[in-house]
Amino acid sequence: MTPNSAPIFITCGEPAGVGVEIVLKAKLRRADLPPVVLHEAPERVAAIAADHDWPIKVVPIERLDQASGLANDELAIYPLAFPAPPTPGRLDTANASTVIDSIRRAVDLVGLGEAAAMVTLPIQKKVLYDAGFSHPGHTEFLAELAGVDSVAMMLAVPGLRVVPATIHMPLAKVPAALTTEGLIAAGALMDATLRRDFAIARPRLVVTGLNPHAGEDGTLGDEEITIIAPAIAALRQRGVAVEGPVSADTLFHGDARAGFDAALCMYHDQALIPLKTIDFWRGVNITLGLPFIRTSPDHGTALALAGRGTADPRSLIAAIDTAAEMAASRAR
Repeated sequence: MTPNSAPIFITCGEPAGVGVEIVLKAKLRRADLPPVVLHEAPERVAAIAADHDWPIKVVPIERLDQASGLANDELAIYPLAFPAPPTPGRLDTANASTVIDSIRRAVDLVGLGEAAAMVTLPIQKKVLYDAGFSHPGHTEFLAELAGVDSVAMMLAVPGLRVVPATIHMPLAKVPAALTTEGLIAAGALMDATLRRDFAIARPRLVVTGLNPHAGEDGTLGDEEITIIAPAIAALRQRGVAVEGPVSADTLFHGDARAGFDAALCMYHDQALIPLKTIDFWRGVNITLGLPFIRTSPDHGTALALAGRGTADPRSLIAAIDTAAEMAASRAR
């Protein structure tokens, strides 16, 4: 359960994608799912459930506290209206403002304490860009709404948490994007989040190198010496338990993973390949540095699957469970 029985608020995400389907399937698969409220059009959710013969009852609510006490086969819906009727797999910029407003509403509700956390369903960024959205994605938009400057993206599966220091950029630009200050900020956020949101009293962090063999004492690149090692030293001075830089190719086997709570990696694939290899279907995206809890399934809108009823809900279930765990830890 979430603190004081406040539910987890799920944003609508891209309405042409599989968002509603995976929420309904999550309810079907997990009778003990933490209490959730979906921000959606009630009649649309009911129609999708009926189309696939999924025995979930849609319950529109006006206040989030009305979600408490619902039966396992009931799904609370905080109503919204789409300007254009959504069609599975077919994008429409007319609905972009509603998708953006759903994220804003989630931030308001968690800020008021009416929701214990927010889980964001996947968005289709190009549709939002075409409608004038100016942020690279959820993370940056949420940071602006929250009024914070330093955020980071953590990806998690059972047994591994990773934070990529750089995210969506060409590999050739990564070395220039890495800074000692940025690595210090990311490491500090990781340490604080693991303490507050995962109840780890003394988090153990590890930092990868950028180059093969972590640069091999400068013979394969000097970023480890000039950028990464100074950041590790500064984090240690702050009391963070951190090791590195270590060679990424020896870091992610089972015995090595037992030695740390989270890894700070230098670029996207260095972090995501081991994570998705270990557990492709249960990845969770967690935003660090926000004053509220935000998680998301680690996949996209799956437009090609929309309407079929075959989308896998495991990543969403993991995102809901993680949000509930984090909310409980903050409450304690």
